Amino acid sequence: MTLIDGNVTLLTNRLGVLTGADVSPDGARITFTRGMPSTNQVQVWVMDRSGDNPENIPQILGWDPTWSPDGKQILFASNRDGLVQLFTVNLNGRGLHRVSNLPAIRGRSDWSPDGQSIVTYSGEAWHREIYIMNADGSNARQLTPTGGNSQGPSFSPDGKWMAFTAYFDKYGDDHGCEIYIIRVDGTDLRRLTDNDYCDYQPRWGP
Repeated sequence: MTLIDGNVTLLTNRLGVLTGADVSPDGARITFTRGMPSTNQVQVWVMDRSGDNPENIPQILGWDPTWSPDGKQILFASNRDGLVQLFTVNLNGRGLHRVSNLPAIRGRSDWSPDGQSIVTYSGEAWHREIYIMNADGSNARQLTPTGGNSQGPSFSPDGKWMAFTAYFDKYGDDHGCEIYIIRVDGTDLRRLTDNDYCDYQPRWGP
């Protein structure tokens, strides 16, 4: 969608059940998830921004793909090793690397603008927290205060803030999630929204 005039362009046609699109840092390509109900598999795919040349990353099953800042790798969630964890892979399917070692990861991760850190969320339902770690998975630590059922994190373009969904003020209410921000050192928690419906999965503008 072009934000200025609201013009919408169809990029795919009957390719499958497609979700989780993410535009590459240079704006030239898009990664996304392709679900195949017949086999119950979910693949990570890439295509040109025009929708041309869609193809799967060889041997990669997973979801919630996110580009590295240099556009050379994809970060994604997968249960290929049993429990769901985060992995990185090159666009040709080589260099597969398991990043995380956290319980109950769902997906929806992000990469810091400098490529040095990765953020995700982990935990059982209503007990989820945001975790930040080095890009290789080391030094994983909880970022958000306990008790907010925090999830869906996104780095700010300057790498100093995190936007995310949480229930700090309406815990236990299915429709009570709001958008919050917090500094990457875990300080200065702020709520941005206040609605009677659920606000979730925020992403920063450029």
